[in-house]
Amino acid sequence: MIRRDFIASGAALLGATVVPGAQAQAQAWPNRPIKFIVPFIPGSAPDVMARGLSERLTQVLGQPVVIDNKGGAGGNIGLEAIAKSAGDGYTIGLGTSSLSINPALYRKVPYDPVNDFTPVNLTYALPHALVVQADSPLRTVADLIRALKAEPGKYNYASGGNGSGAHLCAEMFKQMAGVDAVHVPYRGAPEIITSVMGGSALFGFPTLSTAVSVVKGGKIRALAVTGPKRNNALPTVPTVGETVPGFEVVSWFGIIAPAKFPPELGRRIDQEVQKILADPAFRERVQSDGTEIVGMGYANFPEYLRQDLQRWKRSVELSGAKID
Repeated sequence: MIRRDFIASGAALLGATVVPGAQAQAQAWPNRPIKFIVPFIPGSAPDVMARGLSERLTQVLGQPVVIDNKGGAGGNIGLEAIAKSAGDGYTIGLGTSSLSINPALYRKVPYDPVNDFTPVNLTYALPHALVVQADSPLRTVADLIRALKAEPGKYNYASGGNGSGAHLCAEMFKQMAGVDAVHVPYRGAPEIITSVMGGSALFGFPTLSTAVSVVKGGKIRALAVTGPKRNNALPTVPTVGETVPGFEVVSWFGIIAPAKFPPELGRRIDQEVQKILADPAFRERVQSDGTEIVGMGYANFPEYLRQDLQRWKRSVELSGAKID
């Protein structure tokens, strides 16, 4: 969960002393393609964000940064693959809030969220959208709450998989609004949209970047967004918190690497990402779908992750969600 103070925070580039051998390694790197593991399916919000970064990193590093999608298990399959990769500088990954959520949500995860990864750059923050069918009679969050209370357990909601941000959003919504609905997990956010459009689920909480174009195209209706304030991408859509006080969920996305990733290479990637995020054209394109640019760097991201693990632990306890 990301609060206002986090979204307002920026990156602090790390000025560090580099020993000559490490400096030589950094200068020679990269001399072959870099694998970029994304723990979610193609077309999902994390995948889209990773591809935008990989294109720019390919340009600035002079070697292909190749996306490798490993979706499933709420991100755990891909995260395990990142954790078990060689820390040789040629495998990086996309970390998301799942890295903080899953240790609280699952009885056991196949990695240590602190010791098995090198946090490199926490790049983006993104709210979710509460969506229903475009022709649904439900036009507000209050309408949805009334429908769910009238017939508890009758309706389905779709998520991007057990343990995903969309799953936790819905479980928190159920708990805080005092309603009930049946969870139908899919493999990613695009399938939430398809399920709601087709009527097999009454509602869902896809990431805003996944939903914006479909909402603007009139194919689905957004009842609310989950951030602390209304989002510029859908400025007339209220927040869930305007109806359910205290409700607020924002997911983060960033670059991580295996635990033994060379520090000088981690700093190099962080610095290149900071330059990419500073480009006005890149910023405008990224923010057009509701994404917030953060750019928390190599120096500060590790401590944020430790704190975020505790925040999500409390949030999962509040929601009552659990996966065996």
